[in-house]
Amino acid sequence: MNKLRTFSCLSCAAAVGLLAALAPSQAAEVNITWEEPESYSDVRPTNESRKRFRERTLEELESHIAELASSLPESQVLSMTVTNVDLAGQVWPSQFVGFGSGAGSDVRIIKRIDIPRMTFSYTLASEDGKVILSAKDVKLKDMDFMESNIRRNRTETLSYEKAMLNDWFSDTFSTQVAATN
Repeated sequence: MNKLRTFSCLSCAAAVGLLAALAPSQAAEVNITWEEPESYSDVRPTNESRKRFRERTLEELESHIAELASSLPESQVLSMTVTNVDLAGQVWPSQFVGFGSGAGSDVRIIKRIDIPRMTFSYTLASEDGKVILSAKDVKLKDMDFMESNIRRNRTETLSYEKAMLNDWFSDTFSTQVAATN
Protein backbone atom coordinates (compact mmCIF):
# COMPACT_ATOMS: atom_id res chain seq x y z
CA MET A 1 0.00 0.00 0.00
CA ASN A 2 2.87 2.38 0.77
CA LYS A 3 4.39 1.68 -2.63
CA LEU A 4 1.10 2.53 -4.34
CA ARG A 5 0.74 5.78 -2.37
CA THR A 6 4.31 6.77 -3.24
CA PHE A 7 3.70 6.00 -6.89
CA SER A 8 0.48 8.05 -6.86
CA CYS A 9 2.26 11.04 -5.31
CA LEU A 10 5.09 10.76 -7.83
CA SER A 11 2.56 10.54 -10.65
CA CYS A 12 0.77 13.64 -9.37
CA ALA A 13 4.05 15.53 -9.11
CA ALA A 14 5.02 14.48 -12.64
CA ALA A 15 1.62 15.51 -14.01
CA VAL A 16 1.86 18.93 -12.34
CA GLY A 17 5.38 19.38 -13.72
CA LEU A 18 4.24 18.40 -17.21
CA LEU A 19 1.29 20.79 -17.08
CA ALA A 20 3.56 23.60 -15.92
CA ALA A 21 5.97 22.90 -18.77
CA LEU A 22 3.18 22.81 -21.38
CA ALA A 23 1.31 25.85 -20.04
CA PRO A 24 1.79 29.00 -22.08
CA SER A 25 4.58 31.01 -20.54
CA GLN A 26 3.92 34.65 -19.87
CA ALA A 27 6.54 36.95 -18.54
CA ALA A 28 7.46 40.11 -20.36
CA GLU A 29 11.06 41.19 -20.18
CA VAL A 30 11.47 44.07 -17.71
CA ASN A 31 14.19 46.72 -17.89
CA ILE A 32 14.23 49.34 -15.15
CA THR A 33 16.64 52.26 -14.96
CA TRP A 34 16.83 54.03 -11.61
CA GLU A 35 17.97 57.49 -12.67
CA GLU A 36 20.02 59.29 -9.97
CA PRO A 37 18.48 57.39 -7.02
CA GLU A 38 20.63 59.37 -4.57
CA SER A 39 18.48 62.42 -5.32
CA TYR A 40 15.07 60.78 -4.84
CA SER A 41 12.69 62.69 -2.55
CA ASP A 42 12.37 60.07 0.18
CA VAL A 43 14.10 56.73 0.26
CA ARG A 44 15.34 57.33 3.79
CA PRO A 45 16.10 54.46 6.16
CA THR A 46 15.15 54.25 9.80
CA ASN A 47 18.02 52.19 11.16
CA GLU A 48 20.45 51.19 8.43
CA SER A 49 22.79 52.90 6.00
CA ARG A 50 21.15 55.05 3.34
CA LYS A 51 22.92 53.25 0.51
CA ARG A 52 21.97 49.78 1.71
CA PHE A 53 18.35 50.78 2.37
CA ARG A 54 18.06 52.48 -1.03
CA GLU A 55 19.50 49.43 -2.82
CA ARG A 56 17.23 47.03 -0.93
CA THR A 57 14.15 49.21 -1.50
CA LEU A 58 14.76 49.65 -5.22
CA GLU A 59 15.48 45.92 -5.64
CA GLU A 60 12.20 45.11 -3.91
CA LEU A 61 10.25 47.56 -6.08
CA GLU A 62 11.93 46.19 -9.21
CA SER A 63 11.09 42.64 -8.18
CA HIS A 64 7.46 43.65 -7.62
CA ILE A 65 7.22 45.31 -11.04
CA ALA A 66 8.71 42.18 -12.64
CA GLU A 67 6.11 40.09 -10.82
CA LEU A 68 3.35 42.34 -12.18
CA ALA A 69 4.83 42.09 -15.68
CA SER A 70 4.63 38.30 -15.52
CA SER A 71 1.01 38.67 -16.64
CA LEU A 72 2.15 40.29 -19.90
CA PRO A 73 3.09 38.15 -22.93
CA GLU A 74 6.70 37.02 -22.97
CA SER A 75 7.09 38.59 -26.40
CA GLN A 76 6.75 42.07 -24.88
CA VAL A 77 9.34 44.29 -23.22
CA LEU A 78 8.48 46.74 -20.46
CA SER A 79 11.11 49.47 -20.05
CA MET A 80 10.89 52.02 -17.27
CA THR A 81 13.06 54.94 -16.25
CA VAL A 82 12.31 55.97 -12.68
CA THR A 83 13.24 59.55 -11.83
CA ASN A 84 11.80 59.88 -8.32
CA VAL A 85 10.51 57.81 -5.41
CA ASP A 86 8.84 59.22 -2.31
CA LEU A 87 7.90 56.50 0.18
CA ALA A 88 4.77 56.82 2.31
CA GLY A 89 5.40 58.65 5.59
CA GLN A 90 8.38 60.57 6.89
CA VAL A 91 11.42 59.53 8.88
CA TRP A 92 11.88 61.31 12.21
CA PRO A 93 14.39 60.93 15.03
CA SER A 94 12.71 58.76 17.66
CA GLN A 95 13.12 61.33 20.44
CA PHE A 96 11.12 63.89 18.38
CA VAL A 97 8.07 61.65 18.37
CA GLY A 98 8.34 60.30 21.91
CA PHE A 99 9.82 56.88 21.12
CA GLY A 100 13.05 56.95 23.06
CA SER A 101 16.02 58.90 24.19
CA GLY A 102 17.40 59.35 20.69
CA ALA A 103 20.19 56.79 20.73
CA GLY A 104 20.48 57.00 16.96
CA SER A 105 17.10 55.41 16.25
CA ASP A 106 14.73 56.86 13.69
CA VAL A 107 11.11 55.90 12.96
CA ARG A 108 8.96 56.23 9.86
CA ILE A 109 5.67 57.88 10.79
CA ILE A 110 2.82 57.30 8.34
CA LYS A 111 0.24 60.10 8.10
CA ARG A 112 -2.43 60.77 5.48
CA ILE A 113 -0.55 63.77 4.15
CA ASP A 114 2.68 61.84 3.40
CA ILE A 115 1.45 59.89 0.38
CA PRO A 116 3.58 57.47 -1.66
CA ARG A 117 4.70 58.86 -5.03
CA MET A 118 6.74 57.75 -7.97
CA THR A 119 7.74 59.53 -11.18
CA PHE A 120 8.78 57.57 -14.25
CA SER A 121 8.52 57.07 -17.99
CA TYR A 122 7.69 53.72 -19.53
CA THR A 123 7.44 51.93 -22.85
CA LEU A 124 5.77 48.62 -23.53
CA ALA A 125 7.04 47.25 -26.84
CA SER A 126 6.69 44.08 -28.86
CA GLU A 127 9.71 41.88 -29.43
CA ASP A 128 10.34 43.57 -32.78
CA GLY A 129 10.50 46.98 -31.06
CA LYS A 130 7.08 48.29 -32.06
CA VAL A 131 5.76 50.53 -29.26
CA ILE A 132 2.45 49.28 -27.88
CA LEU A 133 2.08 51.80 -25.05
CA SER A 134 4.27 54.54 -23.67
CA ALA A 135 4.15 57.61 -21.47
CA LYS A 136 6.65 60.17 -20.29
CA ASP A 137 6.80 61.81 -16.88
CA VAL A 138 4.10 59.69 -15.23
CA LYS A 139 3.46 61.16 -11.77
CA LEU A 140 2.02 58.24 -9.86
CA LYS A 141 0.58 58.92 -6.41
CA ASP A 142 -1.96 57.33 -4.11
CA MET A 143 -3.83 59.92 -2.07
CA ASP A 144 -6.16 57.23 -0.70
CA PHE A 145 -3.34 54.93 0.43
CA MET A 146 -4.53 54.63 4.03
CA GLU A 147 -8.18 53.94 3.23
CA SER A 148 -8.16 51.01 0.85
CA ASN A 149 -8.72 47.48 2.15
CA ILE A 150 -5.82 46.30 -0.04
CA ARG A 151 -3.44 48.40 2.01
CA ARG A 152 -4.36 46.84 5.36
CA ASN A 153 -1.49 44.33 5.13
CA ARG A 154 1.04 46.49 6.92
CA THR A 155 3.39 43.62 7.73
CA GLU A 156 4.65 43.51 4.13
CA THR A 157 7.44 45.94 3.40
CA LEU A 158 6.58 48.74 0.98
CA SER A 159 2.91 47.69 1.05
CA TYR A 160 1.63 51.18 0.19
CA GLU A 161 4.03 51.58 -2.72
CA LYS A 162 3.33 48.07 -4.03
CA ALA A 163 -0.44 48.62 -3.85
CA MET A 164 -0.01 51.90 -5.75
CA LEU A 165 1.98 50.06 -8.45
CA ASN A 166 -0.64 47.28 -8.55
CA ASP A 167 -3.38 49.84 -9.24
CA TRP A 168 -1.34 51.60 -11.94
CA PHE A 169 -0.37 48.35 -13.61
CA SER A 170 -3.92 47.06 -13.59
CA ASP A 171 -5.31 50.33 -14.98
CA THR A 172 -2.58 50.75 -17.60
CA PHE A 173 -2.02 47.23 -18.93
CA SER A 174 -5.35 45.44 -18.47
CA THR A 175 -6.17 45.60 -22.19
CA GLN A 176 -2.75 44.15 -23.12
CA VAL A 177 -3.30 41.18 -20.82
CA ALA A 178 -6.89 40.69 -21.99
CA ALA A 179 -5.86 40.86 -25.66
CA THR A 180 -3.44 37.96 -25.22
CA ASN A 181 -5.81 35.64 -23.33
